[in-house]
Amino acid sequence: MQERVVDIATADGAMNSYIFHPDHGGPFPVVIFYMDSLGVREELADMCRRLATVGYYVIMPNLYYRMARHVDLDANRIHDPAYADSLAYMWKLNRSLSNTMVVDDTAKILEFLAGEKVARKGKLGVVGYCMSGRFVFRVAGAFPDRVGASASVYGARLITDQPDSAHLLADKIKGEMYFACAEHDDYAPPETVEQLRGILTRAKINASIEIYPRAEHGFAFPTRHLYHKASSERHWERLFRLFQRNL
Repeated sequence: MQERVVDIATADGAMNSYIFHPDHGGPFPVVIFYMDSLGVREELADMCRRLATVGYYVIMPNLYYRMARHVDLDANRIHDPAYADSLAYMWKLNRSLSNTMVVDDTAKILEFLAGEKVARKGKLGVVGYCMSGRFVFRVAGAFPDRVGASASVYGARLITDQPDSAHLLADKIKGEMYFACAEHDDYAPPETVEQLRGILTRAKINASIEIYPRAEHGFAFPTRHLYHKASSERHWERLFRLFQRNL
């Protein structure tokens, strides 16, 4: 496994990004892996490695680079009163980002990829969790000719009243899109999922929604107390098949 860290220049600074790909072969189809609210960490790096080991060039940008080059937060303590300051910091970082900012960052990633010999040109995949579920949704519509496959895993705030809400570009999406939703999720309750289903149907894109029974928000992260192994493994199977079909 080849791993390295690069700084990608943007209008707002240097976006430290983490790259993973197999030792031999290539060029490999690209997957952009967007972090959740807790930021870049070893847990997510391991998930990137799992994708890379089956033949993908995976790049994970630190979307918080405007405020912090590194964030060290513990999701299993977010309900601990003694952890209140850290939780407030997480929400400050989360709320500092907009869909437009992430689209701008993604444009710079695409420029960077053009110079990477080991990264295959053409269609790529994107995947995002929690906070980044909405970013994936927006990116798929913002770059319809590049994004061949996208996956939003227990995405939060997929539909808002903001002028750059992710769903507003749904009718521009050309690639296949997959939404993995937990049965128990305060960030995406059943009424939101049904609203999303209607948007996807009207947009007539190749999209599917799957409800993961007995799973809760965060089920795919192995170090979380909400980790649900069966659901996590199912989501990996869905990701691999999605990317194999389209990339």
